[in-house]
Amino acid sequence: MRKPLLALTVLVGVVTAAAPAYAGPTDDTIVTFSVGTANLEIFAPTSVNLGSTFAGTPIQGQIGPVQVVDQRAALAATWVATVSSTEFTTGSGSPEETVPPGLIEYWSGPLIASTGTGTFVPGQPTQADAVTLSTPRTAFSKTSGSGNNSATWNPTLRVNVPGTVVAGTYTATVTHSVA
Repeated sequence: MRKPLLALTVLVGVVTAAAPAYAGPTDDTIVTFSVGTANLEIFAPTSVNLGSTFAGTPIQGQIGPVQVVDQRAALAATWVATVSSTEFTTGSGSPEETVPPGLIEYWSGPLIASTGTGTFVPGQPTQADAVTLSTPRTAFSKTSGSGNNSATWNPTLRVNVPGTVVAGTYTATVTHSVA
């Protein structure tokens, strides 16, 4: 009885080996994901007091850190920050109560902090490079690089107070923007 069982075992092994491989149906899934972008933002101090001076005497001071934060994750992560100013006025803003933007000088100074890669360029690195704010000016820029980045600088304002202005507290709005 042992011989027929052995023959049956060999026969089952041959049948199993000779069966063709069966390929089941397949289906593909395309998988995607997105890398989101955030904003290009600029932050500047809410207010600053330059102190006191007399008519005909300039006054100057740093306005505090200005920072551009670029979280757009861009391949070409470049931007330009600009600065502009309204006139300084007191009282009713008559000519004797006004310091026009053409008498306001600005210089960005050097880069004081940065993150990311690329080239950060100050608009006016030194006092010798100061510009008047009679028109919007480039404060800082990023001319090369990719990915997220940030730049911080501490600009200085110099207000050339005319000798013809009256006493009072003069207020202007200095606006930094980035694009």
